[in-house]
Amino acid sequence: MRTLTLCTSFLMIGMMASAQKVDFTGKYPETKKGTQTDEYFGTKVSDPYRWLEDDRAEDTKSWVVAENRVTQNYISQIPFRDKIKKRLTELWNYEKYSAPFKEGAYTYFYKNDGLQNQSVLYRQMEGAVPEEFLNPNKFSTDGTSSLQGIDFTKDGSLAAYQVSEGGSDWRKVIVINTKTGQKVDDTLHDVKFSGISWLHNDGFYYSSYDKPKGSQLSEKTQIHKLFYHKLGTPQSEDKLIFGGEATPRRYIGGGVTEDEQFLVISAANATYGNELYIQDLTLPNSPIVPIVTGFDHEQSVVYSDHGMLYIETNQDAPNRKLVAVSATHPTKEYWKVVIPETKFPLSISTCGKKFFAQYLEDAVSKVYQYSLDGKMEKAIELPGLGTASGFGGKVDERETYYTYTSYVYPPTIFKYNINTGTSSVYKVSSVKFNPAEYESKQVFYKSKGGERIPMIITYKKGMKLSGKNPVMLYGYGGFNISMTPSFSVSNLTFMEHGGIYAVANLRGGGEYGDTWHNAGIKMKKQNVFNDFIAAAEYLIKEKYTSKHYLAISGGSNGGLLIGACMTQRPDLFKVCFPAVGVLDMLRYNKFTAGAGWAYDYGTAEDSKEMFGYLYHYSPVHNVKKQCYPATLVTTGDHDDRVVPAHSFKFAASLQAAQSCKNPVMISIETKAGHGAGKPTDMLISEQADKWAFLYWNMGLTY
Repeated sequence: MRTLTLCTSFLMIGMMASAQKVDFTGKYPETKKGTQTDEYFGTKVSDPYRWLEDDRAEDTKSWVVAENRVTQNYISQIPFRDKIKKRLTELWNYEKYSAPFKEGAYTYFYKNDGLQNQSVLYRQMEGAVPEEFLNPNKFSTDGTSSLQGIDFTKDGSLAAYQVSEGGSDWRKVIVINTKTGQKVDDTLHDVKFSGISWLHNDGFYYSSYDKPKGSQLSEKTQIHKLFYHKLGTPQSEDKLIFGGEATPRRYIGGGVTEDEQFLVISAANATYGNELYIQDLTLPNSPIVPIVTGFDHEQSVVYSDHGMLYIETNQDAPNRKLVAVSATHPTKEYWKVVIPETKFPLSISTCGKKFFAQYLEDAVSKVYQYSLDGKMEKAIELPGLGTASGFGGKVDERETYYTYTSYVYPPTIFKYNINTGTSSVYKVSSVKFNPAEYESKQVFYKSKGGERIPMIITYKKGMKLSGKNPVMLYGYGGFNISMTPSFSVSNLTFMEHGGIYAVANLRGGGEYGDTWHNAGIKMKKQNVFNDFIAAAEYLIKEKYTSKHYLAISGGSNGGLLIGACMTQRPDLFKVCFPAVGVLDMLRYNKFTAGAGWAYDYGTAEDSKEMFGYLYHYSPVHNVKKQCYPATLVTTGDHDDRVVPAHSFKFAASLQAAQSCKNPVMISIETKAGHGAGKPTDMLISEQADKWAFLYWNMGLTY
């Protein structure tokens, strides 16, 4: 790895210098107010920007154009924005690889030459030169169409891949012969929230919803369906396997076990809790048999071996355990524990007839190898406190791959020998970064109420804690998702200039299992905001920064976090970045698959108490006339996960209420969705805008 060639001390001095006046002196677009009022349990709630929910309306489109014009005019006048973009481009421009995986006679891997908009899928035979297999940069001229998964037949001769256009969750599926690269079937359309799972070489299972009659990007999607598509037949003749009106579920997935003996079906109505079913594929017309019904717990089949099913579950085990059961009697009373629950959250992967138990210990990875009968064989040595991912593969493989990263350790791919338990470096990142110049440390702080919360803080060594360092504090806090250490070129751009990057592991996430998750849901959601506010106060108290140099950022559920914290404590932050956020908590469940988030949030229709709780913190409904921090709201016009109406209404409300000259702006990317598949040039431009906005509004220069 090469040391940065720029003079860091000069850059830090330059960044800390005063910039020009940062007040916003322009005008926001005029946003009309409607008279829409809704009533919840006797309380009338005004919704003046309801019209912005209609993504197909001309006045909404005009508003988007006008808002983007104001935002870009403002950012383009920041004198060092282009310098930031240039530096980001320099750092981004290095070869990036994925961990390899084997299909048939080939080993496949993804590679990006540096600034390609989309990574290219390559393959190679043992000892041969890699060849390009599938290039998503050819899907569209502007790089906004992306490859969102590819699945192969067991022998590797056929593959089905999914394409997203403009970042949408709606996909099309294309089937090819892997030897010739030629299409061998009609293209499937309107596939959403789906994997592809082949049965022999005859066809595959996939999931989708009926196409909405209204807007495909915002209309509510409720009833998921699992289909079987037989090659050579039209999509209209695909067989419904599970779901639909007979068994209505919001999320359904089907997968064939590696031995091709069973179809495993997972069915859920929310983002937490699922039913589990199996069907024996070796017997004609065999029934679909329930393993678990109801939605109180989570479980998944991770391996099948000679009629034995291995199931990862949190039943009676909030941190999860692995159990085994015969497929002939698969229900809970027959389960036998293979790997018991511990004090840390568990996830299981398999390769070479071994289990790899991956644990989160205080938000960092620990990995152990187990035999099929539950004997712990090896502890896998990792380079440090970071995140290890991978450890998957087929039953006959003797080696597997994993990627290790941390906030100061660029992603490095390791090859792991299952027999010897030894790791060797397979691919080292070539990013222009010297980790010896940075440090990343974990601290624990007290939240309101005394809960102990972990946070990892990363910065350049020798940093003087003067209270004047710019800090970016990031958080998520929801849906049992864990924020684990990972390297970011964008954050490096910030840290090499004297910035500090901090990530708080808030309740609502999965860092300490279900107990941690459930401490931040429904009528305990305020705990998440309290944890984040306490993180900010800790950073100020310990002189990492002050409120004049503190920025906060989060996306999706993390966008809700930022919206709630900035409306509750506008005095605490200098700059705020709510991205693709869930910001209208009374109506989030009216759009696309939003109703499935009710386990975490509850809905305004649940009860008078639940409505009152949501209304009390909903960012859109808690904007009032006062001075808000400088704010850049970001979203995508094709975001059909968290519809952009959330961000539209929040930005309009903030602009109408802002009582000082801090800018409140919104940037709406066109042909972009919730985040996945964004082209590299769009990502670099977004990040350049973000850092320029931060520096400028902190009165700093680059």
